[in-house]
Amino acid sequence: MTGAILLVAHLALVAWLTLRPLDVPWVRPANLHPLSGLRADLALGWREAGLRIGAGLALLAPLGVLLPLADGRLSVSGLASLFRTAAAGALISLGIALLQTGVPGRVVDVDVLLLNTTGVLLAHLTVVPAGRAWLRRRLGADGLPEQGYGHRGRRGGLGGAPEVISVGTSGSWDGCTAGEVRGADRVAGAGVAGPAGGAVSVRGELSQGRTPTIPRVGIAPWSDASPASSP
Repeated sequence: MTGAILLVAHLALVAWLTLRPLDVPWVRPANLHPLSGLRADLALGWREAGLRIGAGLALLAPLGVLLPLADGRLSVSGLASLFRTAAAGALISLGIALLQTGVPGRVVDVDVLLLNTTGVLLAHLTVVPAGRAWLRRRLGADGLPEQGYGHRGRRGGLGGAPEVISVGTSGSWDGCTAGEVRGADRVAGAGVAGPAGGAVSVRGELSQGRTPTIPRVGIAPWSDASPASSP
């Protein structure tokens, strides 16, 4: 959620910077030849060229971090993430260029599109792989246990460590069959896991207590139980 808010805020800032009408006496013609604008900037001197090229790189560079942050996934292919982020940055830059055709004082420059996309790529490569690796290490040290339950406030949970009931290889627990335990545990909303034929850990509390049973008492027939009559 935070990543999405930051992404929207950055896009709003970019729109304000690039789509405002400019009150200028003249504008240069549109540049549709790649790298020709960069050569013209370099002809103005290294200082002026550095400022213009740096501005083009920095304009959309935060998208290289904000787009993966808004996505929120940690386990993702690095190459696929880089490609998606670069494609999104290029499309956003292209959309800005098309909108600038109708804004007074703005002209289309294909080199700006190249610089914007390059800035997104550089920001992504610099921050995202290292940040994801750090988060995975942190979650691996402080995250869920191997079975995925047992921490207060974590998933599976009712806010605390769940009670564990063991079912042995005999397939029963304290008079309940394994099928009854599984059925009751499904009602409680927890999983049953364990190797076949081995001990099974049932997480969560049973929804109902065990139904008491009355032992069956054998009664001998009346003819056998009554004493023999005297002659």
